[in-house]
Amino acid sequence: MATVYEEHAKVFKAFCDEKRLRILKLLRGGEKCACVLLEQLDLGQSGLSYHMKILVESGVVESRQEGKWTHYKISEKGSAHAASLLRELTTPNLVTQEDICC
Repeated sequence: MATVYEEHAKVFKAFCDEKRLRILKLLRGGEKCACVLLEQLDLGQSGLSYHMKILVESGVVESRQEGKWTHYKISEKGSAHAASLLRELTTPNLVTQEDICC
């Protein structure tokens, strides 16, 4: 079972690569088919799949299958969670339940 820190690391890993940041910028315009992302990025199919797997596992991006293609979009819930998590981890003097019990 993954620790809370491993789950947090998945979120931040999504933002730690310039190609994934470019993908997120493209997805800000709305849902995109993998075929469209492939055209707009300097990536092959396997490279795109690798980066999309990380983005989807982080919760920041959602995917859905349509025929042979996968469509991706930014997850509002995942985006809000990432922003909240960053705020929580970088706010000084914030006492958490974990601090109290351990």
